[in-house]
Amino acid sequence: AREAGFTNEGGVDGRIRLLHNVMGLWVLTETIRGWERAGKPADLSTLLAAAAAAPADGPVFNVNDPSFLPPGDMPARIDAWFAARGIRGPSTSAEYVRCTVESLAQAFADAALTAGRIGGVPVRTIHIVGGGALNELLCQRTADRSGLPVLAGPVEATALGNILVQARAVGLIEGTLEDLRYRVVRTHSPRRYDPQASRIR
Repeated sequence: AREAGFTNEGGVDGRIRLLHNVMGLWVLTETIRGWERAGKPADLSTLLAAAAAAPADGPVFNVNDPSFLPPGDMPARIDAWFAARGIRGPSTSAEYVRCTVESLAQAFADAALTAGRIGGVPVRTIHIVGGGALNELLCQRTADRSGLPVLAGPVEATALGNILVQARAVGLIEGTLEDLRYRVVRTHSPRRYDPQASRIR
């Protein structure tokens, strides 16, 4: 597990969870921020629509590479990553966004499948929460690349979990961790994305 980049993290009620950090939407967010600073069109919804129409069979990069951690010119770093490996990278804004989404989806898929192998329990569903749950292309491509259904949402998962645990601590509600999760399930219906066989790379 350690060699694969997994660790153990303490959680609520003395639980220990298997943890693997994967780069989130930072690379995409910083790419768009850089375009905005340069005065280029950088509306996220417009870019994602254009990216959805771009080819899905382009190369992907390792989003967890340390070169992508600091703020800065992400397209230039993506170019450098591909150039160092002799691979032709993206050239248009839509291709950069599509390439980044595909790379994130592959990282999510790899992490989920590796967790299943390490834990000895096959992963049957991938949950995407937080801001990434709003990115339809990312959710669908994660399903496609993993071959597993993706349940997206809730967006405010961190806040909801914090509120529920604090409410239980002061006696406003009762229940086990599973009971608290059920409260979220009852009030927040996730969106399901099933893998589309024709689009799985």
